[in-house]
Order: sequence, then C-alpha cells, then structure tokens
Amino acid sequence: MASTSASTLTDDTVDRRTLPAAAAERLRELIIEGELPAGTRLNERALCDRLGVSRTPLREAFRLLASEGLVEIQPNRGARVAALSEKDILESFTVLGGLEALSGELACQHATDEEVAEIRALTFEMQACHARQDLPSYYRVNREIHSRINRAAHNQLLSQVYSTLNQRVQNLRFRSNLNSEKWKRAMGEHIAMVDALARRDGVELGRLMREHLQRKCEAVIEGLAREHNPSGNSPVASIPPH
Repeated sequence: MASTSASTLTDDTVDRRTLPAAAAERLRELIIEGELPAGTRLNERALCDRLGVSRTPLREAFRLLASEGLVEIQPNRGARVAALSEKDILESFTVLGGLEALSGELACQHATDEEVAEIRALTFEMQACHARQDLPSYYRVNREIHSRINRAAHNQLLSQVYSTLNQRVQNLRFRSNLNSEKWKRAMGEHIAMVDALARRDGVELGRLMREHLQRKCEAVIEGLAREHNPSGNSPVASIPPH
C-alpha cells in the first residue's frame, strides 16, 4: 500500500473540514491491509508526520474510527487498533454471512444488467490479480465486488448495517487469503458467485456467499490460533455451523 504510506493530506485541494475524514480513510486502509495490526498503539506524532496532518484532525479521525469499532480510545493512554476476541470474530462473521447471503438474494432480484456486467468485469480483474499474486490489489477489487453486490440489492438499510459491521472485520478478511490454497479456493468461489448472479439464482448465490464467509471465518480463527500457539500443540477451535 505504497501510495497510502507515501502520500500526505496537506494538499491545498483538501478542505480543512474534510481532513479528519481523509485521515480516517488513510488509517482505515492501513488497518485493513495489516500495516497497523490489531492491538497497535497509535503514535500521534508518527502518524501526524506520516499523514501530514496536525493532532486535532488526527484525533477526530481516531474518534471516527472508534465509532466504527476499528480503534479503541483509552483515557490517558491514547488510541490503539481494536483487537477482536475469538467470540467477537465468530459472532461478526456469522451475522455478516447472513447479511451477505441476503445481499446476494436481493441482488439477483433487483440488480440491473449493467450492475451485473460491472461485477463480472471486476471478477475478471480480480482473476488477473490472483494470477500475478498481487494480494493488495486483489483484495481491493474483492472488497469492491462485495460492496457492489450489496449495493445491487437496492436496500438502503441493508447497506448501512452491512457497512458498519463489515468495517470491523475487513483487516481479518484480508489476512484470510494469505494461505495460497485458501486464496485459490476463494477465487473459485467468486467465479461461481458471479455466475449465479448472472443467472439470477438468488438461492444459489445466497448459499455461496454464506459459505464463503464461513470459510473466511475458519481461516481467520486458524490463523489466530497459529499466531498464539506457533508450536501447534493445541487443537484449533471448532467453528459452529452457520
């Protein structure tokens, strides 16, 4: 994510009133792509230098991200990247899987032909990213596809609820594709998903999207278990059916 790391927000075209939102967007990307891992203390001086902003808009950006569940602000201790417990992760992915399944079902009913074509084009682009093993670009396209399917449902409340919850686990979804075999399988699932959308098969697309999220959750839990126990002596926690 070189562009995020290198650029600052001091350009005269950035209105001062939008600086906190712009800073929040940059920080959000750094969190999502793992440059600021869960539990990381957010050093204000370093981030001010990196983003080219003063402490006032940076702190407002922290508050914006805290409202999304991405950052925790601790009195007299500053801010840090939020760390989800295993229970939080399981619950979040369970609910998110249901929301994505509903998005798929409704998208098959309400998506325009143009929206379907755009989602298919993005899937081709994602395949190209996978072929050249460009995970950051793959993930950005992946995120856009899931967002487009959600928007194609044409249900504003669903989009609002989905967006709020999805922010909590975006960085975990990115990490779940670090295993090459799981990444290959996820790519295959996306091809099946766009095919179901093109056929307007809501039942099939809903099933595919729910199972896609369940496998993401399993990959995340397995990864966290390896981090906490590199020797691998204890079993990975089982995942309840979704």
